[in-house]
Amino acid sequence: MLLHDNKIMLTKSQQAIKRSFDIIVSIIILPVIIIPLFFLWFFATLSTGRNGLFIQRRIGRYGKEFGLLKFRSLKGSDHTDIKRIKDSETTFGAWIRKNKLDELPQFLNVLVGDMSLVGPRPDIPGYADLLKGEDKVILRIRPGITGPATLKYRNEDELLLQQEDPNLYNDEVIWPDKVKINKEYISKWSLGGDLKYMWRSVFG
Repeated sequence: MLLHDNKIMLTKSQQAIKRSFDIIVSIIILPVIIIPLFFLWFFATLSTGRNGLFIQRRIGRYGKEFGLLKFRSLKGSDHTDIKRIKDSETTFGAWIRKNKLDELPQFLNVLVGDMSLVGPRPDIPGYADLLKGEDKVILRIRPGITGPATLKYRNEDELLLQQEDPNLYNDEVIWPDKVKINKEYISKWSLGGDLKYMWRSVFG
C-alpha cells in the first residue's frame, strides 16, 4: 500500500492487477449468464409492468456519478426508503432482491470500468460524495458488486425494518460501520482477499 496525504492507497501495480482481474472475470462470466439475464429481465418486466432493467444514479470512483444497472423489483416509482420499497415490491422482485440477482447486470458496469467485482458498494448521492478527511480514500477505488461490508450487511433490509427509524439507524450505525470496514478492506487489499469475498458471496 501507499500512504498518500494520510490515506492508505493501492499501488499502481495493485490497481492494475485488480482491474485486469475484473476485466478477465467479466469477459468470462457475461457470455455464461446472458440467457439467465434475459429471463430475469423478462420476468422483471412482466411483474412490474415496466422495463425490467433500469439505471440508478450512484457515486463512483473519485466521487463521480455513474449509471448503475439493476433489474427492477418495484411497482410504481423507484425510491430508496426501505419501508416504501417493501410495500412496492413484487413477488418476483422480492425474490431477486433477496438472492441479489437484481445486481447481475452490474457485470457490465465492471466491464466498462464503472465498478469492480469487489469493493465498497456504490451509494446514492448524499452519502459517499459527502465523505470527509481520510474516509475519502473509499472514493479512490472503484465501487464493487460485493465486498466485506456487503457481506456483513447481506440482510440489511430486514435489519432496517426492525428499527423504529430506519433512516436514522442507517445514518448513525450502518453507514459509519461500512466506512470503517471499507477502509480496512483497502488497507489490507489482496487479490486472494477479493477471491475470498467473491466465493463467500456466491456460496455463503
